[in-house]
Amino acid sequence: MLTPLQIAFLREELATAKNPLFFHDDDADGLCSFLLLYRIQREGRGFIFKYGPSLNAQHLRKVQELNPDKIFVLDIPLIEQEFIDQAKRPIFWIDHHQPVERSNVHYFNPRLKEPDAYVPTTMMAWQVSQRNEDLWIAAAGCLADWYVPDFLEEFIQKYPHLLSRKSDLPTMLYQEPIGTLVKVFFFLPKGPPSDVRNSLAVLSRLQHPDEILQQTTAQGKYLWKRFQDINQRYETLLKEARKEVGKGKLLLFAYSEQHWSFTANLANELGALYPEKIVIIARKKSGEWKCSLRAQVAIAPAVEKALVGVQGYGGGHPTACGAVIKEEDWEQFLQNFKREMKVK
Repeated sequence: MLTPLQIAFLREELATAKNPLFFHDDDADGLCSFLLLYRIQREGRGFIFKYGPSLNAQHLRKVQELNPDKIFVLDIPLIEQEFIDQAKRPIFWIDHHQPVERSNVHYFNPRLKEPDAYVPTTMMAWQVSQRNEDLWIAAAGCLADWYVPDFLEEFIQKYPHLLSRKSDLPTMLYQEPIGTLVKVFFFLPKGPPSDVRNSLAVLSRLQHPDEILQQTTAQGKYLWKRFQDINQRYETLLKEARKEVGKGKLLLFAYSEQHWSFTANLANELGALYPEKIVIIARKKSGEWKCSLRAQVAIAPAVEKALVGVQGYGGGHPTACGAVIKEEDWEQFLQNFKREMKVK
């Protein structure tokens, strides 16, 4: 969690920013973090980070294009020192992945002091924001990252039609209406760039979740239609993935770039549906396999060891990881991972 001094510092930096640029991850945690901080002052621009393992020199083009006075980086695991040095602006990096050492950057990561801490970026953004009208965004972002926030009871009191009671995460995410809102935040950053930009611009102006879930405004109807179109693609893949469930401990589902990327969402839902399984969802694109792994046991050490001698990278949280593997080394990675997890 952020300390009171860190919260005050970030509030002051946001309040004095005239044209901030927000780089944020393309999942629900990254998007909700951006929305919470952007809606405090409604200044600046957001940019979705979609490709590659790190924010690097290639992304300086966006800095040159928008000429921000400050840069906020949210829920992105790595920033190359070259980006920091050449950006020549104050950078405020809020993240919760494995800490790294960088210079000349304001770095906020709870794992710097507590290596096993698990605090989504949304939770830290909420500490800074505290705008009661944005409580629904904060709740959705935290639950999306499998974290039960301390303000959940307050959320239930304010939005009982979205969440009837505090329960286990799979129940709240897949049996309560809040789960649909979580999927909205996951799915709207997908699709053609122009559609994504329009959707996020509309989303940044909404005042209530029912604008989407009950289509009470024209803006909400627009977002709901986009969500339904994307969700239909997702449900088709989920149905195909469930056909791969067998008696073994490992549930592996692979699909091609002909489909949109839903690896993390499929991994989360299949992990909830089949908690006894080790789930690997993999999508082949541009000569690489991009995968999400989930389990009820620690898998991060196995992923790290499986990457030894393999062209690829990956990592994440103890029971939820991601990895990108070169196509020619995919089978070796799988063999290594199965060996480490002692599964066939």
